[in-house]
Amino acid sequence: MKQGTPFITICSDSVGDTAEAVVQAVIHQFEHREVEIKRYGNVRHEDELRKLVEEAAEHKGFIAYTLVQPELRETIREEAVRLDVRIVDIMGPMMQAFIDTFSGAPTRRPGVLRRMDENYFRRMEAIEFTVSSDDGRDPGAMPQADLVLMGISRTSKTPLGIFLAHRGKKVVNYPVVPEIAPPAQLLGLPAKRLVGLTIEPEAMLKIRSQRLKSLGLPVGSQYDSIERIKEELAYAEALYQRLGCFVVDITDRAIEETAGLILGNLSE
Repeated sequence: MKQGTPFITICSDSVGDTAEAVVQAVIHQFEHREVEIKRYGNVRHEDELRKLVEEAAEHKGFIAYTLVQPELRETIREEAVRLDVRIVDIMGPMMQAFIDTFSGAPTRRPGVLRRMDENYFRRMEAIEFTVSSDDGRDPGAMPQADLVLMGISRTSKTPLGIFLAHRGKKVVNYPVVPEIAPPAQLLGLPAKRLVGLTIEPEAMLKIRSQRLKSLGLPVGSQYDSIERIKEELAYAEALYQRLGCFVVDITDRAIEETAGLILGNLSE
């Protein structure tokens, strides 16, 4: 591992898929981030927890965990305080909300989420597929996708794709660039499986300018010029019309709202 590389530990008394899916979704919000992830599954003993917390402290990282056994949850909290390591409880707040709202009682059985039903496995498969197909890196995956999201840079394709993957949809997102012709795999897909994302030019200008500032780069480049943005949007809209796909204007829309529109269209 390179010195200074962010280090994240995933800890679970089951296999750890749930925690890793959440971690991967978060990492995708930080472009060009190299992150070291180490996963510990089927943790059953307090000594195991102490060792992994010590490792996280050594690398100055944090821990995302899904532990349902009370004694293990207490141990990781104590060790985190002792070693000054940040921990993120993926399941705890949700379980507590369920208890407080519905007066339920958790089973405290590790792995119960994994054994739920085939929907769980479909979601995990969809998440893995979507992550591996992000940013158009594998056009060959398009025929296997439930949805292909298209849009110019900064139209929230990645977080939207991850959100839809958690709804069990295999998603490929494809960045639309005027200088790059769309791949044959895209042109051969049914229109029902294609979604074009668009946005008001002025809204995109704000998003791109803010993105450059957050990276410490100067604004005023071609990337955040209104002329270039309009050119990209016009090219994208022409492509959408050619494909006959469903188009969603994401201006001032939350990802959840956009996903709802897409899923609604898919079910019609």
